Amino acid sequence: MEYRNILVINLMHIGDLMLVTPVLRTLRTNYPNARITLLADKKLRDLVEFNPHIDECMLIDKKGADNRLGAFVKYIGKVREKHFDLVINLHRNERASALAAFSGAERIVGYSKPGFSLFFDKVMQNPSVAHHIGQGPFGLLPPHRYVPGWKHQVTAHLEVLKEAVGVEKIDDGGLEMQLPPGADEKAEKLWNEHFEKDEKVIAFNIGASWETKRWLDSYFAQCADELIGRGYAVAFFGGPMDTEFVDACVSQMKEKDSSRIHVFTGKLSLGELAAMLKRCVLFLTTDSGPMHIGVAMNVPIVTMFGASPVPGFYPYDEKDVLIKAPEQCHPCGIHKCPHTGEDNLGCMKHMPPKIIMKYVDELLEKYEDKVGNMPDHYGKYQCRVIAPTMDEAKAAMP
Repeated sequence: MEYRNILVINLMHIGDLMLVTPVLRTLRTNYPNARITLLADKKLRDLVEFNPHIDECMLIDKKGADNRLGAFVKYIGKVREKHFDLVINLHRNERASALAAFSGAERIVGYSKPGFSLFFDKVMQNPSVAHHIGQGPFGLLPPHRYVPGWKHQVTAHLEVLKEAVGVEKIDDGGLEMQLPPGADEKAEKLWNEHFEKDEKVIAFNIGASWETKRWLDSYFAQCADELIGRGYAVAFFGGPMDTEFVDACVSQMKEKDSSRIHVFTGKLSLGELAAMLKRCVLFLTTDSGPMHIGVAMNVPIVTMFGASPVPGFYPYDEKDVLIKAPEQCHPCGIHKCPHTGEDNLGCMKHMPPKIIMKYVDELLEKYEDKVGNMPDHYGKYQCRVIAPTMDEAKAAMP
């Protein structure tokens, strides 16, 4: 079927929205004459507003003006006024499901919450996210079993296009982000103010939305000390909510007074963050939204996965390295570690700096002289996954 007016919905967070970008390219390839619209969270507009594969970006202020029932109903009216013939929902929550269900589109497909799914022509499961099996109402079923996702989120989204839309050609160009106007100029100005000419800068992102996604700040401090000692500059990024983690990290550094430490945490827009990242030689990061921005900017990445399921959300680029926690409880998908004492956050404790720095060194040796001239990687998206044993982890402990 030849669709002429298509809406894609994803109201999720930074990384989740970045993982939708291969869908936009694939839709444009298959429907070159269609009008393609993306509906996203207003605060994330920098990520997608200038994507070349869409004609319009509809923005919803989901935590602000559009968060009231009356305002949300009016927003649904705005969607209906567009007269879409195809709506693809890639966010399985109530708000996104409602927007799709009541869009008035001729065909509605994708992920949906029960109830709203009655208005969908084709509902699909999302095999990238965890499923919780059991634990019914009133304790009638045994405690739930956590089943992590088994496919990457991009793969899952593209399967929606193939099975629910009928797309025949997958044009997966990886994660894409076009910088908003002024972001590159602002980054250039900041770069010249903070760094020496030809200085090699390593980006750190130490925050994450869950406690169980955050590598130990003391471990980040050790890595930063070692890199500064070798002559690299270290740039801390992240949002305002990450400032306390960065402060705690820097306070533990031996090189805390070094002029090679630069803190941009909470000071940049998402567009400016992307523009700064693309100038760095390497990105050491948690499983987080900025990690996926780094992938889009083609910067080599080393990341640590504790509670996070690897198959669903690994950095979508062949050159990147992911170190997986050796704990038996990995991946738990729990936001706060239930263990106490020495076992608390054991997943992160057992990925010590010595192991991580091995792969930092490997990527630096291969890529540090290629900033701005990284090799093409179309179609090469399976990152390298390192799974140290517990014995190896303990042997490397500081």
